[in-house]
Amino acid sequence: MNGKSMVDQYLGLQSIATNSRYTYAGILQDFERCALERGLAAETVTTDSLRAWLQEEIQRSPLRSLASRICVIARYLEWRRSVGKGSHLLLELRAQYGGRLRNIVRALLKDDYEAALQRLRPAPTWGSALGATMREHIARMQSLGLRYEARAGDLRTFDRFLQRHPELASAPLPRQLTAWSADRGGVRHQLRVQQCGRLLSKAMHRKDVTAPMLSIEPRLHSRAVQEERRPHLFTEAEVRSLLAAARAFPSKRTPLRPIALHAIITLAYCSGLRIGEIASLKLGDLETEAGLLDIRETKFFKTRRLPLAASALSILHEYLQARAASGAPTTPDAPMWWNSMYRCGYSRRTIKALLTGVMRQVGLKPPQGRKGPRVHDLRHTFVAHRMMQWYCEGIDPQTRLPHLATYLGHKDIASTLVYLHITPELLQRASERHRRCNAGVLRASEEQP
Repeated sequence: MNGKSMVDQYLGLQSIATNSRYTYAGILQDFERCALERGLAAETVTTDSLRAWLQEEIQRSPLRSLASRICVIARYLEWRRSVGKGSHLLLELRAQYGGRLRNIVRALLKDDYEAALQRLRPAPTWGSALGATMREHIARMQSLGLRYEARAGDLRTFDRFLQRHPELASAPLPRQLTAWSADRGGVRHQLRVQQCGRLLSKAMHRKDVTAPMLSIEPRLHSRAVQEERRPHLFTEAEVRSLLAAARAFPSKRTPLRPIALHAIITLAYCSGLRIGEIASLKLGDLETEAGLLDIRETKFFKTRRLPLAASALSILHEYLQARAASGAPTTPDAPMWWNSMYRCGYSRRTIKALLTGVMRQVGLKPPQGRKGPRVHDLRHTFVAHRMMQWYCEGIDPQTRLPHLATYLGHKDIASTLVYLHITPELLQRASERHRRCNAGVLRASEEQP
């Protein structure tokens, strides 16, 4: 069976739009021609021949375009391997060094490619001198019913730091923490270091009562909170500009992406969902006829069912129609946000990066850096605008806080109070309500002799 027929057979099994099919066919047929010339399709392909092909391709297109084509080629080669038509060095490199194909391609293009590939090799989990203690502590906390994801992530960061500095393997815990503290600046990092030190010292103390338990510097947590950026509360005009920019977001190869971004921003603003909750949505979580959205097993192991506004449902319905037309899977367990190029759902990290790109496009964030609004600020904006709407409707917000806490998925009202921010508009509404309610009482007291 020749190369072209193999490409046709592979594309015939894929559920992709017509435009994408033509693009994929061109990429794969071009690769097959180069493979015949350089022997790239053979099982005995060498690193030198693969690097020579990559160096030739990088002269014709930028790394970003080449990495996109490599991903298409890798999926095609994986299919060929599944049907018994050979393997490829590119797949073996990814299995050996892990990471993204773009990083592997970048490493292969370097003169010292062997050292560059070695740097891609992921560090073993819990491979440091304290790795066993960390793993045991996390397992103990999770056995108590906690997810413990945030603190486990901090401990993994500490574990990777210790693996990069083997000279600290035999050092006492305080010295290791001091070295980690000096690795980065900022109060938030210092707090993370001391929190991990406190946890590990307590874990060691349970085994050896002579081991000292480390403490956290007083007021360090309050200093870290004070230095955090205040959330940006989007105005209605800024929200409209975000929605317009999302619909016009440049996406030549993924025509479904602008419609998806428009729907994601609508859902984030109209329902105040966390970015992780949005990314984990499945098709079966949305009941369009009932106007309900299920948020399953999120923070604090909570599952909640949210009613959606008619306008938000209309936008989601439009997205679902475009999604079905793109050939995306329609089973209830399929990802809500579908990447038509890579034939998979969008990850939390990708959605966050795309939304940040939309903010940069409308000028709310600079072209680079962390300054400006965050994606999570849409959740803060939802609460602020909801409070304003209650004041406009003459509703006492105090009576609605339990409902708002439930809608946001908080474990108590105290968590919701973090999202209550005093804005000039809200302060004016509150003052006007106080004047209407108490002006009569003040006048009566003044009239008394």
